[in-house]
Amino acid sequence: MKKSAFLNKHKIAEGDIIELSVGNDLLIGTIVPSKSDSLIALKLNSGYNTEIDIKKIKSVKKKSKGKTVGKPKTAKVEEKKGLPSISILHTGGTIASRVNYKTGGVIAAFSADDLLTMFPELEEIANFESTLVSNIMSEDMNFAYYGKLVNAIEKEIKKGAKGIILGHGTDTLGYTAAALSFALENCPVPVMLVGAQRSSDRGSSDAAMNLICAAKFIAKTDFAGVAICMHHSTDDEICAVLPACKTRKMHTSRRDAFKAVNDSPIALVDYKSGKINFLKKNYAKKRGTFKAMPKFEEKVGLLKSHPSMKLIEIDFFRKNKYKGLVIEGTGLGHTTVTIKKFEDNIKAIKNLIKSGCVVCMTSQCLFGSVHPSIYTNIRKLSEIGVVYCKDLLPETAFVKLAWLLANYKKSEVAELMGQNLRGEINERISMDSFPPKEE
Repeated sequence: MKKSAFLNKHKIAEGDIIELSVGNDLLIGTIVPSKSDSLIALKLNSGYNTEIDIKKIKSVKKKSKGKTVGKPKTAKVEEKKGLPSISILHTGGTIASRVNYKTGGVIAAFSADDLLTMFPELEEIANFESTLVSNIMSEDMNFAYYGKLVNAIEKEIKKGAKGIILGHGTDTLGYTAAALSFALENCPVPVMLVGAQRSSDRGSSDAAMNLICAAKFIAKTDFAGVAICMHHSTDDEICAVLPACKTRKMHTSRRDAFKAVNDSPIALVDYKSGKINFLKKNYAKKRGTFKAMPKFEEKVGLLKSHPSMKLIEIDFFRKNKYKGLVIEGTGLGHTTVTIKKFEDNIKAIKNLIKSGCVVCMTSQCLFGSVHPSIYTNIRKLSEIGVVYCKDLLPETAFVKLAWLLANYKKSEVAELMGQNLRGEINERISMDSFPPKEE
């Protein structure tokens, strides 16, 4: 039986909440569009989607008719004397999303002004101005958008904002945080990237707490620079302010998905009391002359090393005239080059470097550091000019390389990749930092 016939038979439609008996399981959820005409897709109460073969369904019970989501009325925001000014820049993502119960999907549906309406607690912390910079999901972010964000942030800084909150989808939030950190040289105000693992209209959403803690941190501290503010644990108690270039999304769906790698949080913000506990005493403050550098080189690649890696994978970057490549190597910075079957790989890397491409090495281990002189294949790679990037996260190395190639002479790039410019390299990694400990 096809899906349309199945829906007609049981007098149900997309958007309806139903109960299905499948084998020994009882599933309750909203009917959402499915990939195949032989499947019924449900958005379960957990928020996750599942698809069921129509042939395996024993019984169907309609629980309720589908409902739609209306847009809340936007409240009028009035300026309060004595409070600092914070700008909210909106880019889309889950923090500005709601569930469309007609389709069961998560959609971007709120303007930046809506966030203030949804979270009235923000109005007691600061005066807010909001701007819709773009409305895209984080997986669609690219170097051109980074430049757009840099220009928008520079504009708010010149207007006198005490700080900036950037709402961003979580999947590539770490890339954007690193990119902004490099592009905003001597940033004079806090720029806090905030996301949400669960959409703003769900009871388990982390959006409100992340936004409010970011606002409190901006209003109460003298921190200056780019950082990330997300849940510190799965509880609604504390948010962590995390270093922009050393933080990674480590879980697909947990609210405390973001963790510092080879580093620690900058500070912890207590959601209820507003108390801020700095874990780093030498955190960034206003210094030097602010300069926005929004350019990024587009022809930069990121390649993950793996067993049986082929010559063609490396040679792609030479044939397509890439200017930079980050290899996410194994362990201390390995890739397949030593056994006879794969000896052409090192020739390909050497030819890629000769073509003018800057080739850098990081580790997919994440914790720890690569090293240019341990083991045979590492020494071979180092000798032909591969730049070993210490404990740089692969995604941070990727955006750093793109930024350097667009703003510095090529002769300077290799040396700068190994220098700590924005807290992206930790020269003193303690063996005690792994496994990561809860603060």
